[in-house]
Order: sequence, then C-alpha cells, then structure tokens
Amino acid sequence: MPKASELKKGMIVEIDGAPHIVRQVEAKSPSSRGAATLYKVRFNNMLTQQKLDGSYKGEDLLSPVDCQRVDVQYSYLDGDIYYFMNSEDYSQYGLDADRLQDQIPYLVEQQEDIIALLVDGELVGIELPQSVNLEIIDTPPPITGSSATNRSKTARLNTGLEVQVPEYLAPGELIKVNTVTGKFMSRA
Repeated sequence: MPKASELKKGMIVEIDGAPHIVRQVEAKSPSSRGAATLYKVRFNNMLTQQKLDGSYKGEDLLSPVDCQRVDVQYSYLDGDIYYFMNSEDYSQYGLDADRLQDQIPYLVEQQEDIIALLVDGELVGIELPQSVNLEIIDTPPPITGSSATNRSKTARLNTGLEVQVPEYLAPGELIKVNTVTGKFMSRA
C-alpha cells in the first residue's frame, strides 16, 4: 500500500471503489514544528474522468489498484471510439473519446510508444510518450533571416492542435511537441 508521501504522477490508486490516476502532487510543509507535511493531490477518476482533490498526511495509506501496463499502438478511430492494438499479442482495445479528452490532439494513426492502462483486462486509459512528432499543416510563410530573432507564429498541426513555433518553420515540416505542456520543443 503506497503512503501519501510516496505518490507520484501517473500512479493509480483506488478511491471509493473506482480507479483514480494521480495527475498532480504538491507537498505543503507546515510552519509549526510538530505538524506533519500535507500532500495535496489531484486525481482523475479513470472511469468518469471527474477530477478529485484530496489532502493527505505523509503516513496516510491509499489502496493500490492492480493495473497492468501494456505497450500499444494507436490503430484507428471508428465513430467516437479510438482503437489501440497490443504490440505483443495484437489484441484490440477500444476507448471512448470522452475518456481521452486532452490526449486526442497528440494521437496519430500507427503511433507507437503508447502505454495502455488495463484494470481487470479492460482499457481505462492511456499514457502518452513525453513528446510526439507532428507535421505542420498550416502556418504563415517563413521569414528569411528570422532565425536570429526569437519571434513565434501559430502553426496548425496534422491532428488539429495549434502551437506557437519559431518563424522560420514552414508547412510540411515535422516538429516535436511536448505532450504535457503542449508546446513546441524542436524540429523532429
């Protein structure tokens, strides 16, 4: 059983009988000598996607969830259901668009390096890699000689995501985007 002081982003625990994934952990050290450190934790319910905030003392115990992590590849979209294929046994898992929410702009067909989170053999969520390579579809034309300046422009990517990129980039180029912050990192 993990203690509140051992929680890390991405861990899955059981709260009120439902699996919750840790999205954010913040430690608050009290000013008085005898007080315990408090941990403010933001969870997402993996079944309903509702957010839950909780405060715990460092020694509070949370119930772990038996969660299996499997390498998958994003296969295709059928209606509102995104399908992922297990890289080892080629089995298919479907996940409703409502459960993916902010991860959809980082999904490209045939994309690998995705981790599926399975609870009792059922897909409840995915973990994206730290960064993904996406193609610039539309952006204003590049300005020559602008590499010395640090100005940016808006670019629309092949998934519909819009990010700020340096002025020298043109449509058709591949860029690396951080999946946590949603910001441009570098050329791919």
